[in-house]
Amino acid sequence: MARVLTIILNYRTPAMTLEAAEAALREMEGIAGELVIVDNDSGDGSFEALQEGVATRGWDVRVLQSGRNGGFGAGMNFGMRAGLRDGSAPDYYYILNSDAFPDAGAIRVLFDYLEARPGVGFAGSYIHGPEQDTHVTAFRFPGILSEFEGAIRFGPVTRMLADHVVPLPVPEVSGPVDWLAGASVMMRARVLDEIGLFDEAFFLYFEETDLCRRAALAGWPTHYVVESRVTHIGSVSTGMKAWDRVPEYWLDSRWYYFVKNHGLGYAVLATLAHVAGGSLYRLRALVQRRGLVDPPRFLRHLIAHDLKSLFTAPSRRGATAGTNVKGGNPALKEGKS
Repeated sequence: MARVLTIILNYRTPAMTLEAAEAALREMEGIAGELVIVDNDSGDGSFEALQEGVATRGWDVRVLQSGRNGGFGAGMNFGMRAGLRDGSAPDYYYILNSDAFPDAGAIRVLFDYLEARPGVGFAGSYIHGPEQDTHVTAFRFPGILSEFEGAIRFGPVTRMLADHVVPLPVPEVSGPVDWLAGASVMMRARVLDEIGLFDEAFFLYFEETDLCRRAALAGWPTHYVVESRVTHIGSVSTGMKAWDRVPEYWLDSRWYYFVKNHGLGYAVLATLAHVAGGSLYRLRALVQRRGLVDPPRFLRHLIAHDLKSLFTAPSRRGATAGTNVKGGNPALKEGKS
């Protein structure tokens, strides 16, 4: 029987993580496998709170301490390398955000979907908010034209470049997309054995984009599954909704994604396209006396960052872009119920 390892990554949200774990455990009923919670070196007592919460509830759940906050991909990699309790590898990994709560049948639907489609690599859920508002989580891979379109924010250009708009209309039927946000995604283990885990050079953002692209290039498509529904609060750990400045790690991830996947010259052209589109957007906003949607001084921060990156040797936080799950389990600090 195929087995699933569910991984929830915590960073300073222990109460919410336990809620997500409770929902996941409920939806794992009847599916062979386990759930593991990874604390990404929160340093605020989260690890101990999670251990206590699991013990109090009597769950058969491991709570692991990653030992460093290497970002989303690094934390999920840590959980995947931990494997099942007996040291073996599962057939599927199901990654779930700590602020995401599977609705009835959500995990079973993804499991059955992949079991019935051996050629599909990853399958992700339809994501909605607590008020049933739909979240856009299916996307095209970004490129030069998508950078221009996204920055100019002009309807005629969007219509002209419709095939390059990164956010996809929310699919009405299940099927292939380029990539999915990682709030609720089930991954075929043999795909990760073949292409490697998350590239830990991405601290946050673009890590799912990169992983899905590597899978697609290896012949493993990613599918959006509308029948699997998950409630997602969103941006609780990152605070993205309250950004008044795009953080350096987002700029790092964007630049690294383009350089890694398309080369330095392409990354430069992508930034030039964004600057051109962003400049035209700002000119139109000035003429029309409208406020900007971008955070203050975003364009100058992007230019300064990418100019610096262009003349600086690339810095990679991790060296795991090509390593797979079979690289061996790290030493684990663990608390069990």
